[in-house]
Amino acid sequence: MKPEARSRFSTFSSPFIPAKLSAMIIPTQPNFSVVNTADYRETYANSVQVRVNVWDFFLVFGTMQQQAENQVEVRNFQGIYLSPQQAKALSAILQQNVSNYESTFGEIKLDPRVTTPGPVH
Repeated sequence: MKPEARSRFSTFSSPFIPAKLSAMIIPTQPNFSVVNTADYRETYANSVQVRVNVWDFFLVFGTMQQQAENQVEVRNFQGIYLSPQQAKALSAILQQNVSNYESTFGEIKLDPRVTTPGPVH
């Protein structure tokens, strides 16, 4: 396995909680590694559509190209289902990273023509 395909995460510990008490109150976090499968790929998307039902969130990724002044084409290439819990966790981590990005590089401006809820491409 290539070393760059693995990531290591460490366990949580606190200097404020005695080790014996910590094991009783806070479950030990497992060590785990992230390994890319043989079919792992990275690609670019400038369109994400979100569909929601009672059981899950469905994110559809694609690329958008303007064919003419009044014609836009979106080519979807991947759909990902997330549990509501994973969708909420993704929302939180995205918000944290957007805030960090804006602190470093400045505010991200959105197209003012997109003012109402609905598909954002």
